[in-house]
Amino acid sequence: MATSKQYFNYICEQLKDLDGIALRPMMGEYLLYFRDRLAGGIYDDRLLIKPVPSAREYLSGAEEQIPYDGAKPMLFVDNTDDKDFLYGLFTAIYNDLPQKKIKKKNG
Repeated sequence: MATSKQYFNYICEQLKDLDGIALRPMMGEYLLYFRDRLAGGIYDDRLLIKPVPSAREYLSGAEEQIPYDGAKPMLFVDNTDDKDFLYGLFTAIYNDLPQKKIKKKNG
């Protein structure tokens, strides 16, 4: 089951005022970047975040869910109605997110 356009639009609305959010489509789902770092994604109408230490702390007791077959577990964000909570989440996890890898040119 792919993410519905309605849920995608809802998450976009919730995050629209947070600078640095980008959602990129990928096989019916969406990868979520915060300030050019992969933070999580939208999978089957669920907002899932990388389980970095700060996310585990911020989302204390959050359920781990598999985004798709063969993937590593991520943390389910069930409090998507609270924009301040979401802004705090992304701000809290930013420093723990891996930096974008720069591709080296062969030559």
